Amino acid sequence: MESQQSKFGFTQFAETWNGRLAMLGFVIGVATEFLTGQGILSQLGLM
Repeated sequence: MESQQSKFGFTQFAETWNGRLAMLGFVIGVATEFLTGQGILSQLGLM
C-alpha cells in the first residue's frame, strides 16, 4: 500500500475496495435469495 497517495476520491485504492465490497454484497444477496426462497424485493415488502 502506498502511503504517499491520497486515499479519498477516485483513486485506485478506493476503486479496488469499492469493487471488492460490491462483489461481496452481490454474493450475499444471491445467497440470501437462495436460502430464503424469496427475492430481495419480496423480503423488503416491495413486491
